[in-house]
Amino acid sequence: MSTATSSRSIPRAIGIWALRIGLAAIFGLPLLFMVVSSFKPDTQIFGDMGGLEAFLPVGDLSFDNYSGVFNRVPFWRFLLNSVIISVCIVVFGLIVNSMAAFALSRLQFRGRKISLTLVIATLIVPFETLALPLLWWVNKLPWLDANGFSQSWLDTYQVQIVPFIANALSIYLFYQYFDSIPRELDEAARVDGASWFKIYRSIVMPLSGPATATVAILTFLPAWNSYLWPLMTVRSEELRPAMIGIDYFQQLNVSWGRIMAFSTLITVPVIMLFLAFQKQFVNSIAASGIKG
Repeated sequence: MSTATSSRSIPRAIGIWALRIGLAAIFGLPLLFMVVSSFKPDTQIFGDMGGLEAFLPVGDLSFDNYSGVFNRVPFWRFLLNSVIISVCIVVFGLIVNSMAAFALSRLQFRGRKISLTLVIATLIVPFETLALPLLWWVNKLPWLDANGFSQSWLDTYQVQIVPFIANALSIYLFYQYFDSIPRELDEAARVDGASWFKIYRSIVMPLSGPATATVAILTFLPAWNSYLWPLMTVRSEELRPAMIGIDYFQQLNVSWGRIMAFSTLITVPVIMLFLAFQKQFVNSIAASGIKG
């Protein structure tokens, strides 16, 4: 019996590993091609396209594309802008969206279910539909700066941060996870005289580490990869995020090697973030019961 079971499990294990290797190749080969091509001149990139050499570090390899990136664009300024914008969106988003989710999950008030339904309904609206109305609104909003009150948020940091702090998907993810935390903990804390804010800060949030990591990753990625909105609202070079830098290599003669080098440089922080929070991300997906 055990021999028959063992003989059946071997092909199954081989099939699972073959599937894993196939999926890894599908998702990993484009990244490998990007990194390898970043060390090759344009002529060799196109010459290697027909074979496995496209994925292998062979031929005329150098760091010329990377030095060209730093000579062509203010890369460190773009990178710093992306870090500032993404970190602000993540930090403020975690606070705002978790508090909104806590209110929808724990507080009893009229219209709570309708509010949750409306929040979820906004997920089906693509950002491109809201881009032009949002652009009109941010152009009319006042702002207090060193010169006093001014009208229009265009060409500022806040126009790239504030509209993306509140996020329906983040609220829903927190709401799903908060629902899995026993409400008996709330009742015990209320008996001891704890306020709702203290319950949120001292009980619910410390138990929501996996959800927080997931929301942080899912908030960071679109903030880091934002292209359309900064292209519409930011004109000053010193305020542009990293993604806009790709346009600099598509003017006149397209430099594909430098595009690959630039893409590699701006992909590294995303990979590092995912690797740092991979365990929490997987745990949250498994524990929160997210339904498609």
